[in-house]
Amino acid sequence: MQHIKAVIFDLDNTILNRTLTFEGFTQSLLHTYFGHLEFTGHIQQRIIELDEDGYKDKTLLFNELLQELPWDEKPPHEELMAFYSQEYVRNSVLMDEAREVVQYLRGKYSIGLITNGQTHIQQGKIDQLGIREDYDHIIVSEEAGVKKPDSRIFQMALDHFELKPEQCLYIGDHPVNDIQGAAKAGLNTIWIKVNQPWLEGIEAAPIHTIRQLRELRGLL
Repeated sequence: MQHIKAVIFDLDNTILNRTLTFEGFTQSLLHTYFGHLEFTGHIQQRIIELDEDGYKDKTLLFNELLQELPWDEKPPHEELMAFYSQEYVRNSVLMDEAREVVQYLRGKYSIGLITNGQTHIQQGKIDQLGIREDYDHIIVSEEAGVKKPDSRIFQMALDHFELKPEQCLYIGDHPVNDIQGAAKAGLNTIWIKVNQPWLEGIEAAPIHTIRQLRELRGLL
């Protein structure tokens, strides 16, 4: 790893525990809109299922929730979207030891972050977690105008750091968006195995697979 000069992270389910963050949002939603029901556990599970680990468009998600859930009184769609923007960000939770590991690596490498998503949501989560100063460079797909797995978003980070692809390591949880995307751009990769399964046909080969960020201490 002596040739590595920069370590670049994904955000959701890599640095931010997206699973717990969305669960916190659903609890806020249920408390606010479903107080008329005695039991809501099944509703929470259905919301999580329809969300598809964050990969469903939120406009579509809330259309589905308005149609399917047992609302006492249906709120306007735009009200739910605004509620999501506020409460999802407010419930942000870090992955175990995420900040400690990143700060440890800052002593050795330049540190970057590349995330897909809406600017106000992703930047809001970063600020809510208080981790902005841990990164030398942050790229959010909406403001970049291109998203993973497109190689151009990875090239933006390379250009910023003025490094060759082989001098950079990308760490993320999504086999296609993160690992295959970064590999096609020429970066080394580490896959953090969280919720997304490895799919047949993916040719990219991460140099390591981990389940916890703390494992990076022994690798980098």
